[in-house]
Amino acid sequence: MTWSTASERPRGGFDLDAKTLTLAGLDEVAARPDLWDDPRAAQRTLRRAERLREEIELWSGLQARAGDLLELTEMAQQDPDFAASVDAEYEGLLADYERQRTDLLFGGPYDERDALLTISAGAGGTEATDWAEMLLRMYLRWAERHRFASEIVDQLEGEQAGLKSVTVGVHGRMAYGWLRAERGVHRLVRISPFDAQKRRQTTFALIEVVPEVEDDAEIELDWDEIRVDTYRSQGAGGQHVNKTDSAVRLTHLPTGIVAQSQNERSQIQNRETAIKVLKARLLERRLEEKEAEMRAIRGEHVEAGWGNQIRSYVLHPYQMVKDLRTQVETSNTGSVLDGDLDAFMTAELEREATDQTGGGA
Repeated sequence: MTWSTASERPRGGFDLDAKTLTLAGLDEVAARPDLWDDPRAAQRTLRRAERLREEIELWSGLQARAGDLLELTEMAQQDPDFAASVDAEYEGLLADYERQRTDLLFGGPYDERDALLTISAGAGGTEATDWAEMLLRMYLRWAERHRFASEIVDQLEGEQAGLKSVTVGVHGRMAYGWLRAERGVHRLVRISPFDAQKRRQTTFALIEVVPEVEDDAEIELDWDEIRVDTYRSQGAGGQHVNKTDSAVRLTHLPTGIVAQSQNERSQIQNRETAIKVLKARLLERRLEEKEAEMRAIRGEHVEAGWGNQIRSYVLHPYQMVKDLRTQVETSNTGSVLDGDLDAFMTAELEREATDQTGGGA
């Protein structure tokens, strides 16, 4: 695929000393005799320590190789016979660095977690619901490319075709870190297959991404503030659908946040899934509130609502997918709709990392 970007952008930073101190702290926690009093917390601590240990070893190795390369360079100035080995070592070091530096973009506290991705069709009837289904296929294919597991948690079908909304659980290392770059409004321009006059149509869909909550203590639910509704599942599904009130909808009354599930076979399973979705959305709201507070302190404008359009997918009169935040674009629309999204995601994560460190584009 041929990609075009506005400029090369630096990636996130790596503080080896800070990482080493963090690992030392985790090792102290892991050595406590009461570690396994809370098995889930213990497993999280050990997983984090192991990931951090691998990361430190990897970057320490790259740092050592860079130091050795400087010495070889000085030797090559004295003896030209060393030049070929210096070039080979440089190419190898650069290749290893390029393979690993993407991890620097995932510095957020929740980036390593699983993700819940929700696609909501915008206005436009069947055209919009079909676009939502196209996006679902795109993200499922993207997950397959990364060998991430995915499951449809809840979906509401369109009246004639497509989906009004769908929520997908994506499970894998850095699933949320990758997918958070996709939040926003996605615009499609094409000749509508549902228009007998073959007119060009523009439609929109909203992508929302939240990290899954791993610790019950992280988000505690007050059931006095939650309305629980049960109803019959809708859409295709054989005899089970529309026969029992197995679907569950949870409404958090103070915020109006709604979470629902109808894809499981039993009401108990749907309730558990809906709780997981509700906790994730409450966590995201908390993060948004903190970010809005920091923006207000910095004097930045905080915009409410759906959010700005982030990407356009044009299938007529020409072929082009363009991200409006990073200016990354490609004419290979078929590949993008088949899940080839990493160039868009990486560019946006780089842009965010640059903004956070105060760098320029």
